[in-house]
Parts: sequence; C-alpha cells; structure tokens
Amino acid sequence: MARTSTRLPPHAYFVVSAVFHYLGPSFAVLLFARVDVLGVAWLRIASAAVIFAVWRRPWRVFAWLDRDPRRLLLAWGAVLALMNCCFYLAIARLHLGTVAAIEFLPVIALAAIGSRSARNLIALALAVSGVYLLADVQLSGQPLGVALAFVNALLFSLYIVLAHRVAQHPSIGGIDGLATAMLIAAVVVTPIAGVQAGGAFLDPLALAAGIGVGISSSVIPYVSDQLAMARLSRATYALMVSLLPATATVIGIIVLAQVPSAIEVVGVALVVVGVALHRESNDGGSQSDATRRRRSLLEQT
Repeated sequence: MARTSTRLPPHAYFVVSAVFHYLGPSFAVLLFARVDVLGVAWLRIASAAVIFAVWRRPWRVFAWLDRDPRRLLLAWGAVLALMNCCFYLAIARLHLGTVAAIEFLPVIALAAIGSRSARNLIALALAVSGVYLLADVQLSGQPLGVALAFVNALLFSLYIVLAHRVAQHPSIGGIDGLATAMLIAAVVVTPIAGVQAGGAFLDPLALAAGIGVGISSSVIPYVSDQLAMARLSRATYALMVSLLPATATVIGIIVLAQVPSAIEVVGVALVVVGVALHRESNDGGSQSDATRRRRSLLEQT
C-alpha cells in the first residue's frame, strides 16, 4: 500500500478528501428526517469503526505502542467523537456552507503560523477574504447553531494537528492510527449518541443509509487525509483545507439545493484562487525524518 500511495501526488488524495468531506454530511442532512441527529452521528462513527476494525485490526497496533503514542490516539479518538457530534448538531440548524466556513476559520490560523513566503501570505489573504464572504451567519436566527459550529471549528483544527502527528509518527502509521482512533471514537460516542440511533435498527433503509454516510464521511475522506498528510507539511495541508468551504457550497447546491448568493460565489472564487496560488516550500518540511524512516521501512517490508 505504501508503494501504491506514492504513485499519486498527495494533492490528489486531498481532492478526494475535499469532495467526500461534505458529500457524506449532505447525505446525513437528508437522513435527519428518519433518524435523530446524534443517532446519525453515531451511525457514522460506528460503521466506520467496524470497517476499519475488519480491515486493519487496530487493537493489535494499540497493544504494542508506548504510552505517549497511546495518549495521542486516545486524544484523537475523543476529538473525532466530539467533533462529529457538534458538526451534525450544527448542520441540522445551519446551511452546510455556513458551517464549513466557520469550521475553516481556526484552520486559517494554523496556516498563518506556518506561512513564511510572500506567495503563501498572499494566498492566505485571499483565502481569508473568501472565508469572510462565505461566513454569512445570522446570529439572531440560530445562536445555538452558530455556537455549535464554532465549537466544531475548534475541534476540527485540533483534529488536523493530531491527525498530522499520527500521520508522521514513526511507530503508529497513518491509516492504522486512524483505525485505532476511530475505534476509540466509537467507544466515546456511544454513551453520548448510541441511544438516539436505536430507531435506525428498525428501519433497514435508514440503517443502510447511515452506513453509507459512515463510509463516505469517515472512511474515504479520512484515509485520503492520512495519505495526503503523510507527505505534506501541516501548514501546507491547513492552507489547502481552504478548498473545503468551496466544496461544501458546491455540494450544498447539488445535493441540498442551497443556492449561494452572488457574494458567496465571489467568496468561493477567492478561496479557490488562494489554494491555486499556494505552493509548498522546498525547505524539506513536507515530511519529517521520522516519516522518511517509516516509509523506508515499509518499502523494505
């Protein structure tokens, strides 16, 4: 798998992640009519955890890890669980594009920390301008939804930090770490949202749809994330995530009929231009020494 994953540029994996990152949640919005919001969040995490468990058997990875990488995976799993719950509660109250724009704001801060060239700073300024135009939020309409969206945004930025550490950790391995974290997330989310998913087990169509949401939301994009982040610096990945509000807006149009205003279209264009303008630095920061050692070992085996 290591050999196969290196045949495509890391940006290609990011594009797959960007599409499915909001395609799955758009399906979830449609499913809210049949299953409670938190129940859909549980179905997403639980179905993904089962798939990863069968595919990767993550308990074997966790068993031989040291204390520090175990803590990293436990933290990542808890963040995944809470982030998904807050995200679904937010998109049940606000448009998908609005939540995506709010979700992206802390990520901009991560990109700002890592940006060192004038080109990247210009790209960041364009992305910030685009997100500002996209974030057309009416606090008087849904204050709880906005609050949940901001909590989700903070958790999302923490997810990127933890996911990048896992992707570049020499003893974990990106996808195996993801599988372990997803299993941990399923344990964390069950007391919070497990009961709300009970009705889906009496509705085969809703159950199948929930599994589909899990595959399209937590398997395909998260695996793509790991394949991308293993070869991209955190700052580069964070800035590329600026594509997500644009992706969410387009998917909102196609799947949920959420047509953007003219200002929002301008915002999407600014974000896309910012992403296109950005270039990764050549200072060797795209991957750590630990990542290179891990890839060498994988290729030897």
